[in-house]
Amino acid sequence: MEGFWGIVSRWLAQYSDRIIIFVVTLIATIIITKIVAKALQRLLDRSQIPSASIFINIVLAVIWIMAAMMIMQPVFGVNPTTFTTALGVSGIALSFGLKDTISNIVGGFGLMMGKVIQPGDVIAISGTSGTVKDVTWRHTIVTELSGNELWIPNSVLNTVSLEKLSLNGDTMLRIPLIINGNCDPDTTAQKILALASQASSGMTVPTIPSVVRFQGFTPYGVSAELWVFAKPEVLPAMVQDLVVRALVGQDFLVQNLAATLPTTSQ
Repeated sequence: MEGFWGIVSRWLAQYSDRIIIFVVTLIATIIITKIVAKALQRLLDRSQIPSASIFINIVLAVIWIMAAMMIMQPVFGVNPTTFTTALGVSGIALSFGLKDTISNIVGGFGLMMGKVIQPGDVIAISGTSGTVKDVTWRHTIVTELSGNELWIPNSVLNTVSLEKLSLNGDTMLRIPLIINGNCDPDTTAQKILALASQASSGMTVPTIPSVVRFQGFTPYGVSAELWVFAKPEVLPAMVQDLVVRALVGQDFLVQNLAATLPTTSQ
């Protein structure tokens, strides 16, 4: 045991200067990243740049890389230039293994810089709607109206179509439907929208038209949702009741809408 502690003591004495440099650099980097993260968050909140964590994460990653480059020579005896050259050569092979991650990083950065989406936006994608919570270096986090969170890869959002919904404080009613499989979906959707528009005339937001979202096939027919945007001063239950009554009994619907409880989101 004494021999072991003797070896440890001699090693600490021999490399004490390197250990001190490493520890000091590590502590300084942690403090700097915390300060920079808070400062960037306040700056993004006040600026026109979307306040998403991807910007902060990129800056923090650069700070850590710079700190690592600074201690390579004095602590590990590795020339940063040599390391950078070796990394550049191996980076070609590494990029093939990390192509999905790189695609997500580039995609997320493009989404934010182009202001395609930003935290707080209400979007609809592939039949699912929700509020953008954050855009990270890999995923875009979308909170559904039910409260569930969707983690969508940034590369996916760059390759599929999405729709931004402007709710502006109004209420969105989601009325589930089952459409007869023998009916033409587009024609049926137009009939549903016409009936809903007539039933809720003067009670919906004129700048946000109602929409029918098809979700897929079921053993009973085509599953869909009718989205109706009620005015803030209108009681949502009243609009819901009028629209459901207008749709009950239509031959292109399979289920009894009177027994259906639509979901309402604020």
